[in-house]
Amino acid sequence: MNVLLIGASGTIGKAVADLFIEQGFTLIGASRSTQPGVDFTDLASIDAFYEQVGELDAILIIGGDAAFAPLDQLTDSQIELTLSSKLMGQINMARKGIAKLRPNGVFVMTGGMLAYTPWPATSMVAMVNAGLEGFVRAAALDMTQDRRLVIVHPPLVAETAGLFGLDSTQYPTAATVARAYLEAVESENGTAVFVSGYAPAISSSLIDSNTDDQDSRDPSLTNYII
Repeated sequence: MNVLLIGASGTIGKAVADLFIEQGFTLIGASRSTQPGVDFTDLASIDAFYEQVGELDAILIIGGDAAFAPLDQLTDSQIELTLSSKLMGQINMARKGIAKLRPNGVFVMTGGMLAYTPWPATSMVAMVNAGLEGFVRAAALDMTQDRRLVIVHPPLVAETAGLFGLDSTQYPTAATVARAYLEAVESENGTAVFVSGYAPAISSSLIDSNTDDQDSRDPSLTNYII
């Protein structure tokens, strides 16, 4: 399986790359600094990048810049950064890259658990994560030749939590999160994938985003069709 991984140098991206190589996949890692490279905030860069890439079985995007700030302190530039990078960057990579996927290929986007359990000062990130899921829900209906569109919602990882002075034992490691991406490439079209033990509470097919109670998590639920 030929896999394109955008964001292979990040904390989660490195873990995903290691796991996919271990599984025997042929991995192409790409970023602004690789050859060929891509800046997914730039449409011309996306077009030029895809012209140099052959057919693929999977495209994964794990990355995108986003701003964290209280609502009354968000600046115009922070809002623009979040929209142009994590939201539109991924959407543009998807809409321009779908044609590179072989039949039954999969495009995996990255949202995040803040769409379900937001923290203070995360309004832009939560909005983008939820927006990406909405995009997947609708765009999945447009997929042809059995191609699939999937989103992974990772929580904060232990390695990053430690940098923020948080108790890293409360969060999964990047290696654990990487397995959600492995699951994603085999998932059905229109699926949201969660790390085992960190799925949102779901009742009557509705998402309950009003709780971050650890006890409410269903460790058996790792994905559902949205």
